[in-house]
Amino acid sequence: MIRMRRRVAGAGLVLAMLVAGCGPSATQSETSPHSVAPTVSPSSTHSATPSTAAPRLPDPRNLRGLTEVPDLSDPKPVDGSFGQKLPVTVTDVENNTVTVTDTSRVLALDLYGTLSRTLIGLGMGDKIVGRTVSSTEKQLHDLPVVTENGHTLNVEAIAALKPTLVIADRSVGPREALDQLRKSGIPVVLVDPHRSVDKTADLIRTVAKAVGKPASGEALVKRTEGEIDAAKKQIAQWAPKKPMKIAFLYVRGTAGIFFILGSQDGASELIHGVGGDDVAGDKGIKSVAPANAESLVSLNPDAIFVMKDGLTSTGGMKGLLARAGVANTIAGRNHRVIAIPDGISLSFGPQTGEVLTSVAKALYGVK
Repeated sequence: MIRMRRRVAGAGLVLAMLVAGCGPSATQSETSPHSVAPTVSPSSTHSATPSTAAPRLPDPRNLRGLTEVPDLSDPKPVDGSFGQKLPVTVTDVENNTVTVTDTSRVLALDLYGTLSRTLIGLGMGDKIVGRTVSSTEKQLHDLPVVTENGHTLNVEAIAALKPTLVIADRSVGPREALDQLRKSGIPVVLVDPHRSVDKTADLIRTVAKAVGKPASGEALVKRTEGEIDAAKKQIAQWAPKKPMKIAFLYVRGTAGIFFILGSQDGASELIHGVGGDDVAGDKGIKSVAPANAESLVSLNPDAIFVMKDGLTSTGGMKGLLARAGVANTIAGRNHRVIAIPDGISLSFGPQTGEVLTSVAKALYGVK
């Protein structure tokens, strides 16, 4: 998903397909003919480390059916009393020098919803005055949406909110929209559109500096990195010695929108983060690639990751299994699909540790 918008546009796809909501998600009972009811046998349990006993888990390759990852609660503001120092002058990712004097009305605009979650984590959720469709936090639900047709910025809607600061990246556009906002006199700070576990700390620091709260940023980085480390240690207890083969498929609607996410799209980060083997990356798939019968049989994953709203939009498990090649994979035969809420699936923000833990629980049958 890294710089996904540009690559998707180049492939002739509609940007709105990515991380856009498609209505309420179907429940497991509605979409899967099998419920996940793992069994445990002595030969299929995971080994424990010497220091911490691992739970007795089923062999994840024996699990059947759809498992939905629950959505996350809104980020918790970082603990502590931290001051704010304004004005602040920053150099953004495109080498623009931006002076910020007022953060009373902020917009955080990106494809992934990471920026709004970061601001909330910094204790500035009450300063956000509008949102994109990807900012699905409950506390922002009633704010006006400033994107249309998915992730196309509506300059007029943005200007009407009279923002004193816009923090954004080029994953949303068109490019002219953000440039027009800057020319109108609104401070616009552009950040790196790349999302990954390793870049999470840098993104938090960048946002924190832009709003004059670097100390809050360091506290949030410390908390986030601690949660990521704890998640990795816990997941290591759950994951089998031989990693599960996983493919992240992007599906939307009942027409031809069906793709494999590659190693540069954020999928590898998530799959590796939960202890899996990214079979698309192993096959050299770097960017979004069409999913067809030949490619899926070649990948032959043990489990498939999808976005929850995308699965719903395509008709649930029945619709997914009807897509060419899906039913011929190990995952397809076992109906083994992990549905992840769209807004958190590839965001890699201050809740990265929570996301990794939640997805790993779904994958490994942890109750």
